[in-house]
Amino acid sequence: MTAPIVIVGAGLAGLRTAEELRRAGYAGELVLVGDESRLPYDRPPLSKQFVRGETDDTTLRPAEFFEEKRIELRLNATATAVDTAARRITLADGSTIDYDQLVIATGLRPRRLPGLPELTGVHVLRGHADAAALRDELRGATRALVVGAGFIGCELAASFRASGVEVTLIEPQPTPLASVLGERVGELVARMHRAEGVDLRCHTGLDTFLADAAGRVRGAVLSDGTELLADLVVIGVGSRPVTEWLTDSGIALAEPADGGGVLADEVGRTSADRVWAVGDVAAWRHETGERKRVEHWTNAGEQAKLLACALLGAEPPSAARVPYFWSDQYDVKIQALGTPSAADEVTVVTDNGRKFLAYYTKNGVLTGVVGAGMTGQVMKARAKIAAAAPVADLLAST
Repeated sequence: MTAPIVIVGAGLAGLRTAEELRRAGYAGELVLVGDESRLPYDRPPLSKQFVRGETDDTTLRPAEFFEEKRIELRLNATATAVDTAARRITLADGSTIDYDQLVIATGLRPRRLPGLPELTGVHVLRGHADAAALRDELRGATRALVVGAGFIGCELAASFRASGVEVTLIEPQPTPLASVLGERVGELVARMHRAEGVDLRCHTGLDTFLADAAGRVRGAVLSDGTELLADLVVIGVGSRPVTEWLTDSGIALAEPADGGGVLADEVGRTSADRVWAVGDVAAWRHETGERKRVEHWTNAGEQAKLLACALLGAEPPSAARVPYFWSDQYDVKIQALGTPSAADEVTVVTDNGRKFLAYYTKNGVLTGVVGAGMTGQVMKARAKIAAAAPVADLLAST
């Protein structure tokens, strides 16, 4: 009998890959391996509706779905090694699974700040258990410290304020989201958080925690020497790809300085025969020839479709892909189309004091559009970005 296709990682990218394989006509055995006990679930709501107590269930598909699609779910199963010559993965309990094709979809793990004491009340946010613990503590909290003003940090700050909690948000960079969207748009995001009552402190890092006698956090000392009191702390300083289990596999990995992850071509094929990578863990080759990871919800589904077609020898979709991501903060949806970069030239074309629209350009060509509370205007730019439209033409028509 032919061994199954095995997908390691039961998050969004792994689930979408399984779905696309079935949709593309694969009728053989399919195994989806996850390291958590829950059915595959959606992560973006964890920092928003879930932590605020507005929803309890973010499950993506019910158990019946996996039965109907004949997808074998192996939950509470952590992959610890892969032998690409024998086509076999090893799990933490010592059991093994042989594969015909292997798809790596293990995602990310939050970074932690080194040298800090392990205290109750200090959180990171990756999975459902993290979010549940944070929600429980939020109910009795009056003051929170959020370390890192990336998307997760900003979303959590917004959720905490919506829950009536005082929030201090610290960020070593000049503005929130500076490394992703640049300082010009970062200033607009900073304005929104300050208007909502967040004590935003940029150019500021974390020195150490303050603890009580029971080992619970009671505050922190910042890099400028300021002491703050806090009932809970969340560390949101980025994530790193889960690739430790691949260290001795011979599968080519990107250098940590380049973002890490599993190196793959433009359809997810890795350096090892019959091994593929998809989602946040995968550093795919892009049109420029650069290999990079894209940590966005929509990217997981787009990559899964391309990978499934390539794996089965089918013709992949030919439509031009325009990356898209979003972040819900307060009553505003921040959306981004294309490949906006902090290194691009930024032109703010609309700004009413809260909502805004910005064009990102490189060498006079539109590379991305970022808007807050301007859904229609952002989505209308998709064709212009795909066509690499000169920004001068767009500005002349506004």
